[in-house]
Amino acid sequence: MSVYIIAEAGVNHNGDLELAKKMIEVAKESGVDAIKFQTYQAEKLVTVKSKKAEYQEKNTGKAESQLEMLKKLQLSQNEFVELKQHCRGVGIEFLSTPFDLESIDFLYQLGICKWKIPSGEITNLPYLIKVAKTQLPVILSTGMATLQEVAEAVDVLKKYGSTEIALLHCTTEYPAPYEEINLRAMLTMQQEFKLPTGYSDHTMGIEIPIAAVAMGAVIIEKHFTLDRSMDGPDHKASLEPDQLKAMVEAIRHVEAALGDGIKQPSYSEIKNIDVARKSIVASKSVSKGELFTEENLTVKRPGDGISPMKWFEVLGKKAARDFEEDELVEL
Repeated sequence: MSVYIIAEAGVNHNGDLELAKKMIEVAKESGVDAIKFQTYQAEKLVTVKSKKAEYQEKNTGKAESQLEMLKKLQLSQNEFVELKQHCRGVGIEFLSTPFDLESIDFLYQLGICKWKIPSGEITNLPYLIKVAKTQLPVILSTGMATLQEVAEAVDVLKKYGSTEIALLHCTTEYPAPYEEINLRAMLTMQQEFKLPTGYSDHTMGIEIPIAAVAMGAVIIEKHFTLDRSMDGPDHKASLEPDQLKAMVEAIRHVEAALGDGIKQPSYSEIKNIDVARKSIVASKSVSKGELFTEENLTVKRPGDGISPMKWFEVLGKKAARDFEEDELVEL
């Protein structure tokens, strides 16, 4: 199974339906498997007094509250119906993360094929139970969580009906510092939970998700935007279209290069074996009946004669015929 790549549109549509549709088209062109949005009702997501995250204040200012910011970025249910239809028309999988219980109901009725649970909901018991009871596949982001918290969330999901669960390692900062990514934690979760594991990336650039694939990630999620200079909380930590396409291409190359792990000559190598390897050859003229010695033998290309690994088997044998210098010897 190939690496499942999610282009995270999030709220980078800035609450504009047409911009969201354009993002769907760009995601399809980039070669990802799915595009993911965020579905929420701002009043049910945050309190009036909820503060913005530090990166949100940096990118959007301090004048408005988190609630006011989220309201501006919110899409209606009718608009999500249009987005799902547009995804179907374009030929890309539609995903959206719900951020409240009512949005879970809406997306389920809309016919979403799987859940992507964000890191912030990993300790939200009523949310986890509601998602699990739908029995749809779950992708669980684990940013900010301890191994114990991941275990507790997985246990809840399994207890209430989830039978197909994948985990995403994540560092919840925008952009995330390279020295805090800790990709090896992804391997720890693989070993601990024996579940499909991937990586949700918030770093600048494309190197880290590519490295995650080389380490065994089976799912990659990455934020993208049409233009990083746009106003909004997440644009500056997102990939632009050409970078998203480059990431997908690189992941597919790494994925192809991982192979099956069997150490044997590849199909394309076989034709080069005789050219690159060497054989035992006469280092000077050798007469019939003369003994082969280290003085009249050497090793040179091509490799279609007697292998140098049989060097000691050849030494001391009599030449069956005359051999010229540089001629492959025979026994």
